[in-house]
Amino acid sequence: MKIALGCDHGGYELKEFVKTVLERLGHTYEDFGCYSKESCDYPDFGEAAARAVAEGKCDRGIVICTTGIGISIAANKVKGIRCAHCADCLQAEMTRRHNDANMMAIGAGFTGKNMAERMVEVFLSTEFEGGRHARRVDKIMAIEG
Repeated sequence: MKIALGCDHGGYELKEFVKTVLERLGHTYEDFGCYSKESCDYPDFGEAAARAVAEGKCDRGIVICTTGIGISIAANKVKGIRCAHCADCLQAEMTRRHNDANMMAIGAGFTGKNMAERMVEVFLSTEFEGGRHARRVDKIMAIEG
């Protein structure tokens, strides 16, 4: 699977760690920035990663800022994106099972490396259940018009 990555300065170190997790799991990635701890604006990188997923250039995306909130909001502005801000493994699992989320946002200020590693593993290995959940996802996507 090819994963789009994006972060701001607050998520830079955790994004670099997530790269090693993806490599260990056998996934490839495209890094849409940022590329240092220098102050920057999360919408730029959340949007870039989300566009890659929406356009089919990447299969899923993981975006990281200090809280995970701002970058998830930015990613969700891109048509076709369902980016879930997750704080634990159950949320990472359920957003795939029930919401068919194609992106996950992580808050680096609240999520340690061990939790982030497991969340990435779960998010990338969990399949969408479909069924009644597909109807609901279709309704969510219809809101985009």
